[in-house]
Amino acid sequence: TQAACEGIQAMGVRAVQLGQVTTPQLHFQVAALNAGHLSLPPEQQLQAAGQGASRSAISLDLYFGTLLPAFEELCQGPKGAPSTQAPPSPTFPLYVDCANGVGAQHLACVAATLASATTGLHLHLLNRGGTPQEGGGQLNHLCGADFVQKECKAPSGFSSLPVSARCCSIDGDADRLVYFVVQQQSEQQSASSNPVTTPPSHVSLLDGDRIAALFASFVSDLLKGLPQPLAQTIKVGVVQTAYANGASTRYITQTLGLQVVCAKTGVKHLHPEAHAFDIGVYFEANGHGTALFSPSLIQQLEQIQHSCVAARQLLLLSRVINQTVGDAFSGILAVEAILRLKGWGISDWQAMYRDLPSKQTKVSVKDRTVIKTADAERVAVSPPQLQPAIDKLVAEAGDQARAFVRPSGTEDIVRVYAEVQTAEAAEALAAAVAQATCSLAA
Repeated sequence: TQAACEGIQAMGVRAVQLGQVTTPQLHFQVAALNAGHLSLPPEQQLQAAGQGASRSAISLDLYFGTLLPAFEELCQGPKGAPSTQAPPSPTFPLYVDCANGVGAQHLACVAATLASATTGLHLHLLNRGGTPQEGGGQLNHLCGADFVQKECKAPSGFSSLPVSARCCSIDGDADRLVYFVVQQQSEQQSASSNPVTTPPSHVSLLDGDRIAALFASFVSDLLKGLPQPLAQTIKVGVVQTAYANGASTRYITQTLGLQVVCAKTGVKHLHPEAHAFDIGVYFEANGHGTALFSPSLIQQLEQIQHSCVAARQLLLLSRVINQTVGDAFSGILAVEAILRLKGWGISDWQAMYRDLPSKQTKVSVKDRTVIKTADAERVAVSPPQLQPAIDKLVAEAGDQARAFVRPSGTEDIVRVYAEVQTAEAAEALAAAVAQATCSLAA
């Protein structure tokens, strides 16, 4: 870090070390500096802070001072609401897989505040990292949001939790979030006394698609409480990628009646698309995403917040959510607040829709550039015979089936995604599309 700072300074640019912060906290601080909400301290103070890798010249007071008070007020619900309409207190603790990353130390700092009587969010932090002597594990090894989402298995250290415990997993730099519920353990797992070496339990996953649907559902609820002339002018949309489960897309468009836009894979493609809406929600299935609120909408909500409960709650939601980038901390706060205000448990969230079984695989090719796609990577345009072959296989697979291929950006492989009504059919469709890709693009 020090060498990097010296290199930056050699080019005549001022370097600022923020210390050990998460990636979303870094984004938040940079955005706050650019907007004038934070000020750089004197050069001497920056130099002193740079002497220690974990020290920061700019505190995180604004970050936590924005998210936590908004979360606390949002959880309280509308002032003066009858007790029967008050948000329910959480019945179970939330077990957080910290992926042995930097996020653990920041969650630990605010855990006591979140466990206060007002919010009642009791965090139990696991996989907190540390040295091997302290029992710390490796960063993202058999843990973290990416592991849980891709493997659909509980992270290391979670095998001894009660069945149906509420859990979530962040990744090493805390910009991804998925929720999950540990399912029934096998006899082999129950017999093991070592929670680290015990084979992982399978989980019921609530991924980025579900988080996006939850956010969109809550926003849709609040729009109904706004003055109709304003509500009718607000453009709300959800941005997904081709990997989003088709059941989530249908829920958002058909049940909620909201617009869905498909973008290329990668947050750099989703974030700009979300800016096209007054409220734009975007998440990838891996749990990386956020929600954006347009400055003009924020101004309108501020004007009526004292006379309109829904306007005030939308404003609070916009402050709970880190709008600069996907943020697991703010995601946890937003999810927990929404569940409380809707009076939902995890089972209610799961009942929003039923995921279609899907299968992902990959095919090795000599030259990945042979494959070219369009329509947000959902249609193969080269080689010309490939998409007709995929269309034929999808039609034969039955109702609600879909499949696509896209070349890797880093290696000579082509990624295959297939989705249909049964797991067996998804496996078969993925294999057939992979075979067609090998035949036409190898």
